[in-house]
Amino acid sequence: MTRRLLFLHGAGGFVDDATLADELGAALNAVVRYPRMPADDMSYESWAKSVRIALSRTRADDVVVGHSFGASILLRVLAETARPTPASVMLLAMPNWGPDGWDLAEYALTSPQPSIAVSLHHCRDDMVVGADHLALNAALLPSGRVHEYPSGGHQFDGLAEQIVAAGS
Repeated sequence: MTRRLLFLHGAGGFVDDATLADELGAALNAVVRYPRMPADDMSYESWAKSVRIALSRTRADDVVVGHSFGASILLRVLAETARPTPASVMLLAMPNWGPDGWDLAEYALTSPQPSIAVSLHHCRDDMVVGADHLALNAALLPSGRVHEYPSGGHQFDGLAEQIVAAGS
């Protein structure tokens, strides 16, 4: 069976995140599923609905990656209820929405951490979601594996192989 990658892009990132999705797919030797998330409705419920649909189509051997805002929504959806779990979940450049982060309750994780293991990835030179969010999210997800890279920016330029090696 062909390995598959479900990539959930960030807010307004359908075009910008496509290269990262393709590079991760190549590094995994996987077919990339890259659904377009809602651009006209940034509410948690609108995005969560799309994430739930995408997750309902995953198999146990799939890898799921959420980038930036997409990672935030993915995390909350995974924490909501028990569901079939993919082989690997990687959260890239995920904002923290708690009071010490960007402080927007609508997107903050409100339930216990998901039962599935996750890996958190962030670049120190990310100018969109500051690297301080990694420590906040690591505290929120004590069982998560944390990976920090010295450079690569918000799009993890040139890091697909390292992310895959660290996160799978």
